[in-house]
Amino acid sequence: MSASGGAKAIVAALAANLAIAVAKFVAFLFSGSSSMLAESVHSLADSGNQFLLLLGGKKAQREATPQHPFGYGRERYIYAFLVSIVLFSVGGMFAVYEGYEKISHPHDLEHWYWPVGVLVFAIIAESFSFRTAIKESNTLRGKLTWGQFIKRAKAPELPVVLLEDLGALIGLILALGGVGLTLATGDAVWDGIGTLCIGVLLIAIAVVLALETKSLLLGEAAGTDEVAKIEKAVVDGETVTGLIHMRTLHLGPEELLVAAKISVHHDNTAAEVARAINDAEARIRAAVPIARVIYLEPDIYSESEAERGSDPEARPGGPTPSTEH
Repeated sequence: MSASGGAKAIVAALAANLAIAVAKFVAFLFSGSSSMLAESVHSLADSGNQFLLLLGGKKAQREATPQHPFGYGRERYIYAFLVSIVLFSVGGMFAVYEGYEKISHPHDLEHWYWPVGVLVFAIIAESFSFRTAIKESNTLRGKLTWGQFIKRAKAPELPVVLLEDLGALIGLILALGGVGLTLATGDAVWDGIGTLCIGVLLIAIAVVLALETKSLLLGEAAGTDEVAKIEKAVVDGETVTGLIHMRTLHLGPEELLVAAKISVHHDNTAAEVARAINDAEARIRAAVPIARVIYLEPDIYSESEAERGSDPEARPGGPTPSTEH
């Protein structure tokens, strides 16, 4: 997996979650806290999610085949989507169920110092994992806000780890609050309420992840900066006189498909046009290195055709042309 895939952040989160999951489960066995049980399942689900992200990154490196001529870059999107499903079902729904059961049938905490101690340890460990994810993300985020980064990132791993770690920290605080209020009031219902809040939080994060990875699975265009660089690189002002229209599509986080129709002089020879296309492809790759699959179609620019605008029925996914007269 490339550096932009956030492998360091994934490994840090995996190590932290495995240690935290064991500690939380031990605390649950000694105390009977439903918040601790929900949190231990949450950490176990997060650990599985990190394994899925690493597996997706490994599978995405496979060479293209005749059946999959554009390679397997989108494997990373598929596994990121699976993460959202696991987080929703295993983490969120289980916590909601456990919280409901604890509110309906509360029971006193035993050995309260176990959950409190483990939660404090978990907050410290999760903070280190979150700090690593932030540090890795800052190298790619630039001037984007965190919301913009999560929405626009083409590599799904870092947004997934960021949201998981953020959810884990908030969940730990909710669990600590539930346990603390139970100890302060003597009412175990607060432990169930904390567990229920953890479940709602995890479901909300899972929905956000699902929506973002769904967009990547459907196929996203290049970012505005990359599009501007490609448009500038295509035209040389000599043989390639203009860009008629262009489509871009991410085949994976670090692989971009570019398809464009370019205008050339009507009296250019075939050899001149072929040479101009090769030169344009070289300029595009120099400007945007992830543009690895490029198709350029030469055409004669027509002002009358340009004034008519693009044909919505000619674009992929557009409406089917009507056969009625």
